[in-house]
Amino acid sequence: MNKKGKDDEISSFLGASYFRVIGEGQVYGLSARGLAIDTALPSGEEFPRFKEFWIQRPKPQDKQLVIYALLDSPRAAGAYRFTIKPGKASTVDVQSKIYLRDNVGKLGVAPLTSMFLFGANQPSPVSNFRQELHDSNGLSIHAGNGEWIWRPLNNPRHLAVSTFTVENPKGFGLLQRGRDFSHYQDLDDRYDLRPSGWVEPQGDWGKGRVELVEIPTADETNDNIVAFWTPESLPEPGKEMNFQYRLHFTRDENQLHQDDVAWVKDTLRSAGDVKQSNLVRQPDGSIAFTVDFTGKEMSTLPEDTQVAPQVSVGNNADVVEQSVRYNPVTKGWRLVLRLRVKDNKQPTEMRAALVSGDKTLTETWSYQLPANE
Repeated sequence: MNKKGKDDEISSFLGASYFRVIGEGQVYGLSARGLAIDTALPSGEEFPRFKEFWIQRPKPQDKQLVIYALLDSPRAAGAYRFTIKPGKASTVDVQSKIYLRDNVGKLGVAPLTSMFLFGANQPSPVSNFRQELHDSNGLSIHAGNGEWIWRPLNNPRHLAVSTFTVENPKGFGLLQRGRDFSHYQDLDDRYDLRPSGWVEPQGDWGKGRVELVEIPTADETNDNIVAFWTPESLPEPGKEMNFQYRLHFTRDENQLHQDDVAWVKDTLRSAGDVKQSNLVRQPDGSIAFTVDFTGKEMSTLPEDTQVAPQVSVGNNADVVEQSVRYNPVTKGWRLVLRLRVKDNKQPTEMRAALVSGDKTLTETWSYQLPANE
């Protein structure tokens, strides 16, 4: 795949129901899973496992590999068919039939597991030559109603669970946005080469929600991020459930998005300040977010296009500033959002998008500032 005459490893099934897949020029990063049960519930998580595999012998001309797997756990059983197609962006077509043996509190379908230690939106609390250290830096959702949502990841001090109610999702995934080596500076682990994972449901999945679980971690060896789809209602034990989806493992995140919807390139966090008449910036106790939006169609707009922010924050903060300006470097627009948090012991929710007239230009930036205790 990468060098003529050399056979490359393309997939690894890691134990339990975890597996990884990579494409051309990629190194292993986030993992997919067959199924998640009761993730982040007080009762504790149950980890199903693939207990048997069958590999279909490929024909000489085949460009894909078919693997069958039997999933087993105390409260679930499942049959899986994986069709792995390696390439520049490798894909896995997943067909699954799942049966519950008993009631479960939460069923996680098409789970992705990743790691986020620190990044531009949450810098390292100690000095580190790496500005960012993560396998993924955000959750992307393409809702059934067409809305795109971008949720930057955090490494919180306490367990955090975020839910996004979505009917018939068109896709969701944990993405690694930002491929410049200078962001990571890591010659050993090459976080800049780790793939994004994108789940593309086949058919209608009905009512449910995408759930994001963020777990505190002190180092990069722990996968502390989980994202999955969970149905609104589950059948009785013994009844069959069918889920089909395509997994994309890619380094070209732009290909996942529509040309007419700009996306968040960067989320930068800093202490808020006010520029005084002598040009000295004076901190004012606020928290500032600088959010850069860019996109194919957005880059063609004249720089004098009237672009306005649509911002909402939860009850735990007041907006001090919301301003938008053209960014000539990215040929996009930059949102500066400053807010004053009322209670640092509580998380703060915020959402923002850019509009021009009655047209929404961007995906929805949906961020949670974690509690500071």
